[in-house]
Amino acid sequence: MPVQVGHFEWHGDEWLRRALAEAADGLEVGMEHVLTESRKVVPLDEGTLERSGRSHVDRTALSGAVSYDTEYAVRQHEELDYQHLPGRTAKYLERPFHANREAVLALIAAHIRRAGHG
Repeated sequence: MPVQVGHFEWHGDEWLRRALAEAADGLEVGMEHVLTESRKVVPLDEGTLERSGRSHVDRTALSGAVSYDTEYAVRQHEELDYQHLPGRTAKYLERPFHANREAVLALIAAHIRRAGHG
């Protein structure tokens, strides 16, 4: 009876490199998603606060952030007694981050899965 021999090569380092790059890509998409969702509820007067919103990802540390950069951004976020237009609210970052946690994780996971198909 003939002997069958199989051959397997492990390319774990290459897969890990691709997976980390895909994770960073997914995190970027996730942070953009949170930014988009937060812009829907950020307090609105002239639009300056809304336009100041940015997302940032540190691809090495695999950490992401969404921020707004005006002198009153923190105050608008924290002051629960401020009156806002309908649909606009304080905690305009905190709420979208919590509400979209699973969506962001799913985006990152989908990108990581791509690494296995590369």
